Amino acid sequence: MSSTPATSSVPSATGKLAGKRCVVTAAAQGIGLATVEAFLREGAALVVAVDINQEKLNQLASQSRVACRVLDVSDGAGIRALAKEFLDINVLFNCAGIVTNQTFLETTEEEWDKDFDVNVKSMFHTIQAFLPQMLSSGDGGSIINMGSVASTLRGIPRCSLYGATKAAVIGLTKGVARDYIRQRIRCNVVCPSPVATPSYNVKKQNYQDSDMVSALG
Repeated sequence: MSSTPATSSVPSATGKLAGKRCVVTAAAQGIGLATVEAFLREGAALVVAVDINQEKLNQLASQSRVACRVLDVSDGAGIRALAKEFLDINVLFNCAGIVTNQTFLETTEEEWDKDFDVNVKSMFHTIQAFLPQMLSSGDGGSIINMGSVASTLRGIPRCSLYGATKAAVIGLTKGVARDYIRQRIRCNVVCPSPVATPSYNVKKQNYQDSDMVSALG
Protein backbone atom coordinates (compact mmCIF):
# COMPACT_ATOMS: atom_id res chain seq x y z
CA MET A 1 0.00 0.00 0.00
CA SER A 2 1.53 3.30 -1.09
CA SER A 3 1.37 6.54 0.83
CA THR A 4 1.71 10.13 -0.32
CA PRO A 5 4.74 11.96 1.12
CA ALA A 6 3.94 14.93 3.30
CA THR A 7 4.38 18.26 1.54
CA SER A 8 6.44 20.87 3.37
CA SER A 9 5.02 24.38 3.61
CA VAL A 10 8.55 25.76 3.31
CA PRO A 11 9.55 26.36 -0.33
CA SER A 12 12.61 24.53 -1.57
CA ALA A 13 15.75 26.65 -1.63
CA THR A 14 17.13 27.56 -5.04
CA GLY A 15 20.30 29.39 -3.99
CA LYS A 16 19.13 32.64 -5.57
CA LEU A 17 20.88 34.66 -2.83
CA ALA A 18 24.15 32.74 -2.88
CA GLY A 19 26.95 35.08 -1.89
CA LYS A 20 24.62 38.04 -1.29
CA ARG A 21 24.84 40.34 1.71
CA CYS A 22 21.46 41.42 3.09
CA VAL A 23 19.97 43.80 5.66
CA VAL A 24 16.58 43.12 7.27
CA THR A 25 14.88 45.54 9.67
CA ALA A 26 12.37 44.40 12.32
CA ALA A 27 14.17 41.08 12.06
CA ALA A 28 13.45 39.64 15.51
CA GLN A 29 9.92 38.38 14.94
CA GLY A 30 7.07 37.97 12.49
CA ILE A 31 7.67 38.72 8.82
CA GLY A 32 11.17 40.03 9.48
CA LEU A 33 12.28 36.86 11.25
CA ALA A 34 10.74 34.66 8.55
CA THR A 35 12.59 36.71 5.95
CA VAL A 36 15.93 36.26 7.71
CA GLU A 37 15.34 32.50 7.73
CA ALA A 38 14.34 32.52 4.05
CA PHE A 39 17.41 34.54 3.05
CA LEU A 40 19.65 32.07 4.87
CA ARG A 41 17.97 29.11 3.14
CA GLU A 42 18.58 30.84 -0.17
CA GLY A 43 22.30 30.97 0.54
CA ALA A 44 22.87 34.55 1.67
CA ALA A 45 26.48 35.05 2.73
CA LEU A 46 25.41 37.48 5.47
CA VAL A 47 22.14 38.74 6.90
CA VAL A 48 22.34 41.82 9.11
CA ALA A 49 19.35 41.48 11.44
CA VAL A 50 18.22 44.82 12.88
CA ASP A 51 15.62 45.25 15.62
CA ILE A 52 14.95 47.32 18.74
CA ASN A 53 14.18 44.23 20.84
CA GLN A 54 17.43 42.82 22.21
CA GLU A 55 15.76 39.85 23.91
CA LYS A 56 14.00 38.62 20.78
CA LEU A 57 17.02 39.38 18.62
CA ASN A 58 19.11 37.05 20.78
CA GLN A 59 17.38 34.04 19.20
CA LEU A 60 19.26 34.84 16.00
CA ALA A 61 22.62 35.60 17.59
CA SER A 62 23.85 32.00 17.44
CA GLN A 63 22.98 31.57 13.76
CA SER A 64 25.90 31.43 11.38
CA ARG A 65 25.94 34.12 8.69
CA VAL A 66 23.80 36.43 10.86
CA ALA A 67 24.96 39.68 12.46
CA CYS A 68 22.51 41.12 14.99
CA ARG A 69 22.32 44.82 15.78
CA VAL A 70 19.96 46.55 18.21
CA LEU A 71 18.91 49.76 16.50
CA ASP A 72 15.91 52.07 16.19
CA VAL A 73 15.28 52.51 12.46
CA SER A 74 14.17 56.10 13.04
CA ASP A 75 17.72 56.89 14.22
CA GLY A 76 19.30 58.26 11.07
CA ALA A 77 22.79 58.54 12.56
CA GLY A 78 22.58 54.94 13.76
CA ILE A 79 21.55 53.73 10.30
CA ARG A 80 24.42 55.61 8.67
CA ALA A 81 26.84 54.04 11.15
CA LEU A 82 25.41 50.61 10.33
CA ALA A 83 26.08 51.20 6.63
CA LYS A 84 29.68 52.09 7.41
CA GLU A 85 30.06 48.90 9.46
CA PHE A 86 28.55 46.58 6.83
CA LEU A 87 29.73 47.20 3.29
CA ASP A 88 28.84 45.64 -0.07
CA ILE A 89 25.17 45.15 0.81
CA ASN A 90 23.16 43.70 -2.09
CA VAL A 91 19.67 43.39 -0.59
CA LEU A 92 17.77 45.71 1.76
CA PHE A 93 14.41 44.68 3.21
CA ASN A 94 12.67 47.53 5.03
CA CYS A 95 10.25 45.58 7.20
CA ALA A 96 10.00 47.79 10.29
CA GLY A 97 6.69 49.48 10.96
CA ILE A 98 4.09 50.32 13.58
CA VAL A 99 0.30 50.48 13.53
CA THR A 100 -1.83 53.02 15.38
CA ASN A 101 -5.41 51.69 15.48
CA GLN A 102 -7.83 54.57 15.88
CA THR A 103 -10.02 56.87 13.85
CA PHE A 104 -8.62 59.94 12.14
CA LEU A 105 -10.02 62.39 14.73
CA GLU A 106 -8.59 60.30 17.57
CA THR A 107 -5.11 60.60 16.08
CA THR A 108 -2.74 63.12 17.65
CA GLU A 109 -0.05 65.08 15.86
CA GLU A 110 2.56 63.28 17.94
CA GLU A 111 1.25 59.90 16.78
CA TRP A 112 1.17 61.13 13.19
CA ASP A 113 4.80 62.22 13.36
CA LYS A 114 5.95 59.03 15.12
CA ASP A 115 4.25 56.69 12.65
CA PHE A 116 5.64 58.56 9.65
CA ASP A 117 9.10 58.52 11.26
CA VAL A 118 9.03 54.74 11.75
CA ASN A 119 7.06 53.66 8.67
CA VAL A 120 8.37 56.10 6.06
CA LYS A 121 11.31 58.23 7.20
CA SER A 122 13.15 55.11 8.36
CA MET A 123 13.14 53.95 4.74
CA PHE A 124 14.58 57.31 3.71
CA HIS A 125 17.41 56.67 6.18
CA THR A 126 18.11 53.08 5.14
CA ILE A 127 17.87 53.64 1.39
CA GLN A 128 20.08 56.72 1.56
CA ALA A 129 22.60 54.76 3.61
CA PHE A 130 22.77 51.53 1.58
CA LEU A 131 21.84 52.54 -1.97
CA PRO A 132 25.25 54.17 -2.65
CA GLN A 133 26.91 50.81 -1.91
CA MET A 134 24.67 49.08 -4.44
CA LEU A 135 25.38 51.71 -7.06
CA SER A 136 29.15 51.66 -6.58
CA SER A 137 29.29 47.86 -6.85
CA GLY A 138 28.17 47.94 -10.47
CA ASP A 139 26.16 44.76 -9.84
CA GLY A 140 22.91 46.50 -8.94
CA GLY A 141 20.86 45.62 -5.91
CA SER A 142 17.41 44.94 -4.54
CA ILE A 143 15.39 47.10 -2.14
CA ILE A 144 12.14 45.68 -0.77
CA ASN A 145 9.79 47.92 1.18
CA MET A 146 6.96 46.73 3.38
CA GLY A 147 3.65 48.19 2.30
CA SER A 148 0.09 47.09 3.05
CA VAL A 149 -3.32 46.68 1.48
CA ALA A 150 -4.21 49.54 3.85
CA SER A 151 -2.73 52.14 1.51
CA THR A 152 -3.72 53.29 -1.96
CA LEU A 153 -5.27 49.86 -2.48
CA ARG A 154 -8.13 50.13 0.03
CA GLY A 155 -9.21 51.90 3.19
CA ILE A 156 -9.26 50.04 6.49
CA PRO A 157 -11.33 51.26 9.47
CA ARG A 158 -9.30 52.83 12.28
CA CYS A 159 -6.19 52.77 10.10
CA SER A 160 -6.20 56.18 8.40
CA LEU A 161 -2.76 57.06 9.77
CA TYR A 162 -1.29 53.65 8.98
CA GLY A 163 -2.82 53.75 5.51
CA ALA A 164 -1.35 57.20 4.87
CA THR A 165 2.14 55.98 5.78
CA LYS A 166 1.84 52.93 3.56
CA ALA A 167 0.55 55.00 0.64
CA ALA A 168 3.69 57.11 1.08
CA VAL A 169 5.79 53.94 1.00
CA ILE A 170 4.27 53.00 -2.36
CA GLY A 171 5.07 56.44 -3.77
CA LEU A 172 8.62 56.31 -2.41
CA THR A 173 9.17 52.86 -3.86
CA LYS A 174 7.98 53.81 -7.34
CA GLY A 175 10.13 56.94 -7.33
CA VAL A 176 13.32 55.15 -6.28
CA ALA A 177 12.65 52.40 -8.82
CA ARG A 178 12.36 54.91 -11.66
CA ASP A 179 15.38 56.93 -10.54
CA TYR A 180 17.80 54.01 -10.53
CA ILE A 181 16.44 51.34 -12.87
CA ARG A 182 19.21 52.01 -15.41
CA GLN A 183 21.79 51.31 -12.71
CA ARG A 184 20.27 47.84 -12.15
CA ILE A 185 18.60 48.79 -8.87
CA ARG A 186 15.27 47.08 -8.25
CA CYS A 187 12.98 48.72 -5.72
CA ASN A 188 9.71 46.93 -4.97
CA VAL A 189 6.95 47.04 -2.39
CA VAL A 190 4.98 44.13 -0.94
CA CYS A 191 1.43 44.88 0.18
CA PRO A 192 0.05 42.03 2.30
CA SER A 193 -3.28 41.90 4.04
CA PRO A 194 -3.14 41.35 7.85
CA VAL A 195 -0.64 38.62 8.74
CA ALA A 196 -0.75 36.59 11.97
CA THR A 197 2.43 38.01 13.47
CA PRO A 198 3.04 38.69 17.19
CA SER A 199 2.46 42.43 16.74
CA TYR A 200 -0.80 41.83 14.88
CA ASN A 201 -2.06 39.34 17.45
CA VAL A 202 -1.59 41.90 20.22
CA LYS A 203 -3.95 44.25 18.41
CA LYS A 204 -6.31 41.57 17.20
CA GLN A 205 -9.14 42.70 19.47
CA ASN A 206 -9.33 45.92 17.46
CA TYR A 207 -10.56 43.92 14.50
CA GLN A 208 -13.45 42.14 16.20
CA ASP A 209 -16.00 44.78 15.23
CA SER A 210 -18.15 43.33 12.45
CA ASP A 211 -17.64 46.27 10.09
CA MET A 212 -13.89 45.96 10.46
CA VAL A 213 -13.92 42.22 9.92
CA SER A 214 -15.87 42.60 6.69
CA ALA A 215 -13.52 45.34 5.53
CA LEU A 216 -10.46 43.24 6.25
CA GLY A 217 -11.91 40.11 4.72
